Amino acid sequence: MSVELLDTTRFHGFRVRRQIAGKTYQEYFSLKENGKRLRGPKRAAIKQKAEARDEVLRKQQEKAKAEAAKTALFDKDGKVRGILFRMKTEKSGMRTPVFQIGIMSAKVGKIVNTTVSINLHGLGGAWRKAVDFYIDHKKISKRTKTYKQLLSAQPTKAALEAMKRKRKKRR
Repeated sequence: MSVELLDTTRFHGFRVRRQIAGKTYQEYFSLKENGKRLRGPKRAAIKQKAEARDEVLRKQQEKAKAEAAKTALFDKDGKVRGILFRMKTEKSGMRTPVFQIGIMSAKVGKIVNTTVSINLHGLGGAWRKAVDFYIDHKKISKRTKTYKQLLSAQPTKAALEAMKRKRKKRR
């Protein structure tokens, strides 16, 4: 809740303030009438009015956050942020292609990581497992358009081969 009681020499009342999509919304509800401080039912009515306005702003803020989260799923090249192609070095020294997922989880409230082996699951199967882990932690339904967009962002075999060659050159 962002309803705050201000009691200064210049103002006595409630301030409602929220940030929505980078813009600050701030409104004041005075607890003075004719130079006197309000008490009792009048004060309670103004507090209720401030809390009702805060609730409206909270809903707008949640909606804006959800929209921002959806647009932040893809980078400028159309790749999914948080799912990377990597060549993982196993304990045996073998290098295995994997999708590495590292994201902030809305489900557990912290950063989660995992890898999915492309050799074990195949390119399509590994991508689906990676996306399923991703949507589970980002709280995205499988029935949404966003889920279908995530699945269709699967890198091609040719793109993965090009990344492998590029990484070998760097060594």
